[in-house]
Amino acid sequence: MDVTTDANVPWLIVGLGNPGSEYAANRHNVGFMVADLLAERMKGRFKRAGRAQAQVVEGRIGPPGPGNRRVVLAKPMSYMNLSGGPVNSLRDFYKVPLAHVVAVHDELDIDFGTLRLKLGGGDNGHNGLKSMTKVMGAEYHRVRFGIGRPPGRMQVADFVLKDFSSAERRELDYFVDRAADAVEALVIEGLERAQGTYNS
Repeated sequence: MDVTTDANVPWLIVGLGNPGSEYAANRHNVGFMVADLLAERMKGRFKRAGRAQAQVVEGRIGPPGPGNRRVVLAKPMSYMNLSGGPVNSLRDFYKVPLAHVVAVHDELDIDFGTLRLKLGGGDNGHNGLKSMTKVMGAEYHRVRFGIGRPPGRMQVADFVLKDFSSAERRELDYFVDRAADAVEALVIEGLERAQGTYNS
């Protein structure tokens, strides 16, 4: 189904990450960080989502009136490589068209803090996207948050499961805030306008 402007057709915004305090500040968990900020803006608190292995916040984003959109924020509580199952369960439960699903995730091939918004495409080795695409197909939106490549000979798995560096942490709040803005723009204004603003 195509993207619809009907404000009552929900959007499912999925922050990808790993559950557990030991992963909370990892590069791989930047999707959770953006989801947490969006929940704060919506004045909502994450709660367990019925049978789905996920936490959700339901609400609306955008200005009061016909311009706002119904959204379900989600954080899968499976590990990253099993994200597809919980996301698809939520999509079925809330009757969300695939084109209204937005995955917010870390991206190795983009410099730290840079954003790229797109619809569809490959998973670029990202296990969360790989799992979602396997279960649902690839035609969902992505908000890609750049984390850069690992230095030297560091393995990718080690790099993404490490916390942001002290230098990165000084700017992280700003970039997470900007990513949350990009998600809101995507849902309210559409992909092309959001890309024009945030695909720097």
